[in-house]
Amino acid sequence: MKTVDEHLASVLAGIGPLSALELTLLDAHGCVLAEDVSATHPLPPFDNSAMDGYAVRSVDVASASEQTPVTLPVVGDVAAGSTTPYSVQPGLCVRIMTGAPLPPGADAVVPQESTDEGLAQVSIRAAATAGQYVRRAGEDVTPGTVVLTNGTHLGATQIGLIAAVGRDRVLARPRPRVVILSTGSELVDPGQPLTPGKIPDANSALLTAASQEAGAIAFRVGIVPDDPRQLLDTLEDQLIRADLVLTSGGVSVGAYDVVKDALGRLGTVAFDRVAMQPGMPQGFGRIGPDETPFFGLPGNPVSAYVSFEVFVRPVLRRMLGVDPINRPIVRARLTDPVTSPYGKRTFARGWLTVEAGKYVVRPVGGSGSHLIASLSAANALIVVPDATTELEADATVDVMMLERRQR
Repeated sequence: MKTVDEHLASVLAGIGPLSALELTLLDAHGCVLAEDVSATHPLPPFDNSAMDGYAVRSVDVASASEQTPVTLPVVGDVAAGSTTPYSVQPGLCVRIMTGAPLPPGADAVVPQESTDEGLAQVSIRAAATAGQYVRRAGEDVTPGTVVLTNGTHLGATQIGLIAAVGRDRVLARPRPRVVILSTGSELVDPGQPLTPGKIPDANSALLTAASQEAGAIAFRVGIVPDDPRQLLDTLEDQLIRADLVLTSGGVSVGAYDVVKDALGRLGTVAFDRVAMQPGMPQGFGRIGPDETPFFGLPGNPVSAYVSFEVFVRPVLRRMLGVDPINRPIVRARLTDPVTSPYGKRTFARGWLTVEAGKYVVRPVGGSGSHLIASLSAANALIVVPDATTELEADATVDVMMLERRQR
């Protein structure tokens, strides 16, 4: 059998970030930037008001207070987006809205809460200092500043920043497209009636969601029965939109393991036994004219998911161009004993918490690879080394963090 590390190295060999494309901003969301982005204009682009109120000369209201308000004539209104040529002369003011350009002559804004909100004239009940409630041009970003660098992951705030500096598209590495299907004549779509011998297809939904969480664009094809010709036809149809193909089921030694039968005509795929639990049978190779990476995962849901986290997710993260590609590993105190077969690396389901500033992990559920309920109750995988058969309570263990949520 191959070790986990050997198999991971083999699937990562030859995998690199996808070629960069010019993408619209919303298409670039979730991608990785492949260029530096610089500001072509200042942010804000002009002096503007941070409040609804009155644009004033600070010297005109220096003595204003609740007891001795200052009354000024209002010579006009300035709204956001306004291009009106108002200016503030000594002894006058302009009513102004949030985001509106500060009129020439004014150096401060008095918020309307400190006034009687007058229209023709206003009674101001608080003094203002120069620059009060004024957003200065370029105080956030000056022209020519590099606001995002090559390699930045583009989340919502980064997309907003690119839009703010006036770009409507960027050069970015696209999200990998993953085609997911389940094999097995025993499967039916979730929600359909269960006749004798049938089970719902959990894997394609599970792996589609996991691919999306890894940053990919996922296409759930659904179920393909145990028919090599039908599987081959389905894969050929789907390759046009795939950067990676992911199947579950049909990779062990059963008489109806059709994935092995079909793929020999489509590419070069090796089916190996990997020294791990769950998830020993693994298929990986290249298929189609573009040598698209292909993963054939085991059919049991826990085996399929653990295999995805250990092998598929790192490949998708490398395609995306992010680093690190692996889930974080932390050291934690084990609350209960865990056993493992000698010579296999076990990934046991666990619940990771923090107690007194230190990680603590509790095993969750049994070891069966069909026990998806216990998988859904876990937020981590307890990693038992290959040569270890038992870990006692209070042992310190490596734990793969799957998510941040805690009870």
